[in-house]
Amino acid sequence: MTAGHGSGGAERPARTGRRPGQSGAREAILAAARARFADVGFDKTSVRAVATDAGVDPALVHHYFGTKQQLFAAVVDFPVDPEATLRTIEAAPLDNLGETIIRAVLGVWDSPAGPGVVAVVRSILAGNDDPSLARRFLLEVVLERVRVRIATPQDDGRVRIGLVASQMIGVLVGRKIVGVEPLASMPAADLVAAVGPTLQRYLTGDIGAESTPR
Repeated sequence: MTAGHGSGGAERPARTGRRPGQSGAREAILAAARARFADVGFDKTSVRAVATDAGVDPALVHHYFGTKQQLFAAVVDFPVDPEATLRTIEAAPLDNLGETIIRAVLGVWDSPAGPGVVAVVRSILAGNDDPSLARRFLLEVVLERVRVRIATPQDDGRVRIGLVASQMIGVLVGRKIVGVEPLASMPAADLVAAVGPTLQRYLTGDIGAESTPR
């Protein structure tokens, strides 16, 4: 039990004060954020609401975790803040988006943070964690930023983004977890050349599926 919680009765009395900096505040914030994100998702969760649930000042949430996106990354124990990668992807021309995505993601996988990303995926695949929060982080934070770029009035892009996610997960599993050759030892440039066009078709080409209105 973290410091500052109630004595463990069926119902806890409402908190009336703040506890900035107290021992256990970080854990309380994480627990409150985990519950909020699981209940209402990323967009409907606010830092202020998380702070209220945790019994701390909102400034303390920012002090420990930075942005709401970084807080969500901490909740799902994601080992890297995806913001730099997302900025690179968002700056790419639309007709070069697929190649940019695979190149940027490979850069993360092959970086010092790569083993941590692989560990998260392994844990999810093994059923060691509730995958719903990790899935929400992937779809509502990471891939949502890509979806809004490709969405049109006739197609909200959700099917396309799902196909991109399935392709990237397959490449990650084959390259980093199962070790399928020659995929596992293929130079990054060759993998980008092979996978990039497929991702681009998923994003902007004909996928043979009904479009979904926004």
